[in-house]
Amino acid sequence: MAAPRVPRPAVLRHRLHVQELDRAPGSVHDLADLAVLDAGVQDTGPDGALWALALRGLDVRAGAWPDGLALAWTVRGAPHAYRREDLPDVERALRPWSSQDAAQRVFDASRPLRAAGIDPRDALATAARTMHAVVRVPTVKGDVSTAMTARLPEPYLRWCRPCAATHMYEQTFRLAALHAGLELTPGTSPPVLRPVPGWPDDAVGRTDAPAPGGRHDLVRTAVRLLGPTTPRLVAAFLDAPVRDVTARWPDDVADVDVDGERRQVLAADVDALGEATTPARPAVVRLLGPFDLYLQARDRDLLVPDAARRSALWPTLGRPGAVLRDGEVVGTWRPRARGRRLALELDPWEPWDAATRAAVDAEHERLAAFRGVAPA
Repeated sequence: MAAPRVPRPAVLRHRLHVQELDRAPGSVHDLADLAVLDAGVQDTGPDGALWALALRGLDVRAGAWPDGLALAWTVRGAPHAYRREDLPDVERALRPWSSQDAAQRVFDASRPLRAAGIDPRDALATAARTMHAVVRVPTVKGDVSTAMTARLPEPYLRWCRPCAATHMYEQTFRLAALHAGLELTPGTSPPVLRPVPGWPDDAVGRTDAPAPGGRHDLVRTAVRLLGPTTPRLVAAFLDAPVRDVTARWPDDVADVDVDGERRQVLAADVDALGEATTPARPAVVRLLGPFDLYLQARDRDLLVPDAARRSALWPTLGRPGAVLRDGEVVGTWRPRARGRRLALELDPWEPWDAATRAAVDAEHERLAAFRGVAPA
C-alpha cells in the first residue's frame, strides 16, 4: 500500500501546531504544558529561549526566568532551557549512544583522544567528574577552564591561537557540564556555571547509554516536533551518526510521502497531520527568533525552497529572525533598538496583504512589550 501523500504546506502547518506556535499570547502559565521543553529550547540571541516560549503562549518577559526553568549546555553544545525538575532525565538522555556518537559530538577533540587510546565516552566521563570536583560554587567559565586545564592530561587540551593559551577543547568542556551536575546561570556573559541543587554524586560521569524512548529521548522528540522526517535529517539535527539514530528510531511511526520522499511521523500524529491540509483562519503570524526550533529542522529546502532566500535566512554569521505566516516563512526581521523603543527592519519576500501587515504590527508590539520597551 502506497504511503499517503502529504503536501508541503501541510507539513509546515503540522510543525507549527505540534510546536504550539498557534497558542494565544499569555495563555500558558505552567511549564508542564510546553512540549518544546521536552526537547530543550535553544537560548541563543538577544531574546533566546524566553521569546521562543512566549511565542508558544507562556506569560513571560525578557530576563525574568521562571523558577522552574533551568539552562544547560546540551544538544550541539548550545545552551538550552528545560524544566528544572527534568534535568536528571535530560542528562540521562544526553549520554552518548556509542563511541562514534561521542566522537561526533566532541568534533575535533576526538582525534587526540583516540590517538592516546581514550574512548571519547570515557573522556566525557573523566571531564565530567573533574568539572564536578572543580565547581562547588557559581564559577565563571574562564576560571573553570583554568582549573580543568591544570587537572587534565594532554589529550584533552589544545593550543588556542585566539586566546594565546592552552585549554580544553570547547565541545568537550560544554558537553561535560550537565554530566557533571552543572547548569548555566541565565543572563551571564561570560557564562557562569553552578551546581544543580541536589544533584546526586553517583550520577556524575556515567557512561551507560540511555534506553530508547521516553519523554526526553532525543530521537523521539525530534520525530514528534520536526516530523515527518527521516533518520538522516534527525542525525543532522542532533550531530549524531545516522546508524545510531536508526537504531533508536521509534517503532510507533507511520509512513508518508513528502514531495516524493518517504518520511515518517509518529502514528499518534497522523490525524493531526491530515487536518493540517486546511489553512488556519486567520493565519497564524509569528516573529521567530533566529534559533527557534521551527528553523532548526535540517530540511531547509522544504522550509524555504528558494536557494537565495535560504542564504538570506541562514547566513554563516548574523542570522535574522523569520516572519512566519501559516507555517510559511514570508520574510525576515531584525530588531533595531532606539533607546527605550524597538524598531524592526523587515524584508518581505512577497507582497504582504493588509491582514499580514496588521498581524506583523501586532507581533512587533508583542516583542516590544516582552522586552519592556515601546514599539517604534
